[in-house]
Amino acid sequence: MSQRVADHLGGQLDAIIDRLGQYVACASVSADPKFEPGMQAARDFLIRRFTEIGLDNVQLLDGGGHKAVYADWLHAPGKPTLLVYGHYDVQPPDPLKAWDTEPFVLTRKGDRLYGRGASDNKGSSTIAIESLAAYLAIEGGFPFNIRCLFEGEEEVGAVSLPAIFERYADLLKADLVLSADGGRNGFWPAINVGCRGVNALEVTLRTSSVRDLHSGRYGGTTRNALHDMARLLTTLHDEEGRVSVAGFLPEAARPTPQQRQHAAELNMDEPTFFASFGGIAHGYPEYSAIERLTLMPTLEINGMWGGYTGPGSKTVIPNEAHAKITIRLVAGQDPKETAAAVIRHLEANAPKGTSISIQSDRGGAPAYSLSEESPLVVAADRILRDITGQTPVRVRSGGTSPITSTIRELLGIDTLMFGFSLPADGVHAPNESYAINSIKEGVVCWPLMLTELGRVCDESK
Repeated sequence: MSQRVADHLGGQLDAIIDRLGQYVACASVSADPKFEPGMQAARDFLIRRFTEIGLDNVQLLDGGGHKAVYADWLHAPGKPTLLVYGHYDVQPPDPLKAWDTEPFVLTRKGDRLYGRGASDNKGSSTIAIESLAAYLAIEGGFPFNIRCLFEGEEEVGAVSLPAIFERYADLLKADLVLSADGGRNGFWPAINVGCRGVNALEVTLRTSSVRDLHSGRYGGTTRNALHDMARLLTTLHDEEGRVSVAGFLPEAARPTPQQRQHAAELNMDEPTFFASFGGIAHGYPEYSAIERLTLMPTLEINGMWGGYTGPGSKTVIPNEAHAKITIRLVAGQDPKETAAAVIRHLEANAPKGTSISIQSDRGGAPAYSLSEESPLVVAADRILRDITGQTPVRVRSGGTSPITSTIRELLGIDTLMFGFSLPADGVHAPNESYAINSIKEGVVCWPLMLTELGRVCDESK
């Protein structure tokens, strides 16, 4: 059944790309209020598309922020319900001068489609929507009930999504989630079985309660906030890159033998990996680069500033220094407890006489793991073996998709990230793009996944 759907979609490539172009043209930047017309245009596009493909109960869900778009097909009594997730918001296009094409005009160059959101998440979302449309048109229905939730705040932390889940709990009841977000990390065939969590801190260190000081009048007599901040931040790691914070990495949070085996199956070429960005290997030397990237936590300094940073010279001794820090978390690390351990370390190691204040703008998101026994993993494994003739590797994302842990916490259900983006897409950067081949692969995999997932759910009864 699903092969008929895939064959139909294969003949619709030009029309699919045209609709993706309409979607990309909606400048739906959630972070900047001046893009509200684009956000509305994206919602209108989804409402129109869900309606014309034959989904029911198309409506907006309001959680107090950017509204989510909902639709369903609930004509399979006694069958499970699948929630299909995507997001319609995109990152700001800045810096505009770095783009070779117009950010909100989908432009085809060779085998790629360029535009903001072409990959994240409108390309993969289009695959999901087009697959649902064709499945319904060709087969007349699905092997289970379908609910669709496409929200508009993923790029700003999905801050109102918990309110949407609470307010529309009955409307969003489901058994499993198939997400159009996420990517393949450059490995294929691969199944995404988890991602790291995240938390963020901002640190301010003060050496004088008055002001910046004249470096001639006071130099050599008093502390310099930037010197002290630099020295303080170096205490976070040892010389080889291990995190030196007490309580940061409990033994239970270290990679399991099975996880390390899955990582080894990826066969990452480390010299090629580091050469791809001109980088230098650093970090826990007892673990491989792919293990450090996906299985180990990180403590990264994202920025440090203070004093004068403009053109020319200004001879001051800064009285304040600032730094932004992010933590990538693995299973076994609690976001708040881990952040608290870092805060204790910074406070304990701040130079005597200085004052330090540390803020966190969010509670953080824990790491997410999907069981090998989940129907989502079983179904994905079967179809990818069938399509490729290879055993799919298990991958974990080094990044964070807070929606996965949020859905598990608030709805109590598992999510499989089934997006088709690749590292070469350059998501969030100027000249973001999407491979046309990703669309071709996606419109084969999604219909097969829908059919096989229905079969797996029937087998588990």
